[in-house]
Amino acid sequence: MAQAPQVSGYQHDDAWDKDWLKVDDIHEIFYQQYGKKDGKPVIFLHGGPGGRCTKPNTAYFNPEHYRVVLLDQRGCGESRPNAETKNNTTWHLVSDIEALRKHLQIKKWHVVFGGSWGSTLSLAYAQTHPESVGSLILRGIFTMRKIETDWTCGGAVKFLFPDAYEEYIEFLPEEERENHQDSYHKRLMSDDTSISHPAATAWNKWELSLSTLYPNVDGMKNLEDPQWLVAHARMESYYFQNDAWLKEGQLLEKENIDKIRHIPGELKRA
Repeated sequence: MAQAPQVSGYQHDDAWDKDWLKVDDIHEIFYQQYGKKDGKPVIFLHGGPGGRCTKPNTAYFNPEHYRVVLLDQRGCGESRPNAETKNNTTWHLVSDIEALRKHLQIKKWHVVFGGSWGSTLSLAYAQTHPESVGSLILRGIFTMRKIETDWTCGGAVKFLFPDAYEEYIEFLPEEERENHQDSYHKRLMSDDTSISHPAATAWNKWELSLSTLYPNVDGMKNLEDPQWLVAHARMESYYFQNDAWLKEGQLLEKENIDKIRHIPGELKRA
């Protein structure tokens, strides 16, 4: 789902650390650090899949108290290579968060903060590495169940945003509309930018239209950024096509919730 909207809140100086961490033979993940260098460490996990982090994401955290780590997930934002789906699954991302924690010599995250897809990833990470998580803040919760992805890709939500849905579905030739998710995916995975870029524009415009109650004017500006454009749409489609490598309802199963039941948490609206 979409990137968290910009919020008014705490003001931060520019990042005091920006770098890439090589996590395998293909991927280098980009991270930034803000706030108090010896403060309580928090990590912000962006939405998507396929989103990115920007300085406004730090607004949730008081710079006098927190060391804020922003991570661009594999294939997203400034992480390299852009829009790469090889070696890119939920469990690769979980491994990357833990690798980054160790690289930064952080004993334990004081807070793992995730919104939308970031909440999915936060739960997957916490259930895999509960010893590394001090607390969870989850907003706009999304758990990659079929009912959620179907809604996003044109289920009942199309009746809430009929004009946007009409534009989204009519981008495809009529013969490709019956299974529009597969049709979009084939186009988004194309190496031919004359095919992938228009499909990415149509996909992202639909997704941005349904992600907020009011028109997301700032978000629509991302459509002009080719680095964000394909990465966001391709990664989102790719993860949806593969159910994010999660069993249906996996993150909400009692045995998995029991792994994190002791971890303090807070749920927030989007």
